[in-house]
Amino acid sequence: MSAGAYRDSLDRLIDLALEEDLGAAGDVTTDALVPAEALGQAELWAKEPMILSGLDAFRRAFERFDARVRTTALAEPGQAVGPKACVARVEGPLRSLLSAERTALNLVQRASGIATLARQAVDAVGKVKGSRLRVLDTRKTGPGWRVLAKQAVRDGGAGCHRFGLFDGVLIKDNHLAAVGSVKEALRRARAHASHLTGIEVEVTSLEQLDEALGEGADVIMLDNMADPLIREAVKRTAGRAKLEVSGGVTLDRLPVLAKLGVDFVSMGALTHSARAMDLSLEICAAPRPATSRRARR
Repeated sequence: MSAGAYRDSLDRLIDLALEEDLGAAGDVTTDALVPAEALGQAELWAKEPMILSGLDAFRRAFERFDARVRTTALAEPGQAVGPKACVARVEGPLRSLLSAERTALNLVQRASGIATLARQAVDAVGKVKGSRLRVLDTRKTGPGWRVLAKQAVRDGGAGCHRFGLFDGVLIKDNHLAAVGSVKEALRRARAHASHLTGIEVEVTSLEQLDEALGEGADVIMLDNMADPLIREAVKRTAGRAKLEVSGGVTLDRLPVLAKLGVDFVSMGALTHSARAMDLSLEICAAPRPATSRRARR
């Protein structure tokens, strides 16, 4: 995805989030308490260990609400930060800092949670010396969150599977139910897809694995297979196709899978079950009025 497409997608997410939070009346509390001309500063603090992600979304949330707000990042995406770490500063109209605060925090907290879980998964695989296993995400992201969630996965050091339905052929169980067999599904996919497009098929048995190998599948997903079946699948495949494990994958199981010789493991939990990290935005400078041009003279 190009930088422009990424920003457009991110802006749509942020605009929707701001719209649902502000409604038609806006921030009635802040508008009642804070003078329109007041300026302020705030700091973003990490309150627990985490892998940081989503700072671009944090910054952009304030910019979409008020272009006068300026954000300074004090840490990098993918950086491990500890508790009591100040990772960004924000300054501008105080009303804007308060009104966009929750939306900005929701984005960076959730993204950092995904990045943190992704790093834990990568580290679990790394315990097995010499393993070639790569941890991948899935399309199990919240609606509108695809670009931010997948960037968070990358910030955590894991890889992306498909971004969407448009950038790879993946024949799933319901496709097989609709078509009738692995062989026929692969035949139709080969006839339709570009010769540059890889084709992956999901199998749930060794019989389906043999059928997929016979039809020349590029990648074969071993869905919800027990470890002994996976070991046999690796033996039968003998390098003729890449093997991916999906279903029932936990952090504790990753070192076991890394020893079995498969190529990929996909974890939906990276994006659908990651816990939001604890970050807070603290106003750190007393409100001050905006300085007029006449006063500055």
